[in-house]
Amino acid sequence: MSEAPKSPDDKSRIQSFGKMMDILASFTTVHRAQSLAQVAQAAGLPRATAHRILSALREIGFIQQDARSGLYGLGIRLFELGNLALANMDLMREAKPFMDRLSRLAGETVHLGVFDGYNVIVVEREDPQDRLSSRDLSGTESAPAYCTSVGKAVLAFQGPEVVARVTAGGMRHFTANTLASVEALNADLAATRERGYAIDDSEHQVWVRCVAAPIRNAGGQVFAAVSVTGSADRVTPERVQQLSGLVMQTADSISRQLGFVERA
Repeated sequence: MSEAPKSPDDKSRIQSFGKMMDILASFTTVHRAQSLAQVAQAAGLPRATAHRILSALREIGFIQQDARSGLYGLGIRLFELGNLALANMDLMREAKPFMDRLSRLAGETVHLGVFDGYNVIVVEREDPQDRLSSRDLSGTESAPAYCTSVGKAVLAFQGPEVVARVTAGGMRHFTANTLASVEALNADLAATRERGYAIDDSEHQVWVRCVAAPIRNAGGQVFAAVSVTGSADRVTPERVQQLSGLVMQTADSISRQLGFVERA
């Protein structure tokens, strides 16, 4: 049976939805707050149209507006829907039992991070039974990709244009160990590709050491990573060598559950 032709009203609604998406897509981690003129220009819309759509999106909580500056930003409702989407992702469901096992074997905290194009977002966390955390970090904690093990595990398998985009805004120093230059980062990423896992040697948090391995989707693209995190006195450089095998095995198991098949 052939599909019925769309009515003028249907076409108008589709166009309106498209304009809404163009406006929402104009906000990024770089352009988090924008004026009406900036939104209109980024979305390719007349200012009057952009203003009308922004007002409608603000009413339903998808957009918020600063009372003092008048600048627009993404609203809390999108965050809530994003968390709901993350909770239903195949990754979350498939990774959970492997993360539980890794945390038990390592005796350390395990994180699952997803790359959003600039940062990594922690979407799941497992703590060992003897060190249960009171914090729920699922879907709420993000960190720069260039100074975390989960971030570097993903960045190592991206194109140079992605690394350039991530570092374009500068590389903030969180600790004395944070990599100081793009050249140093590229060397670290090359080492990560060679050995199959990334190390955060107290680069994001003082006295914290992490080891992470990349997770691939069914198409083979690296989009996430799993890590073991602990204090530097427990996760010593020698122990990193021991944990790396467990972490890589876990990442490989999760990737296979997601449909990845390694080709000879």
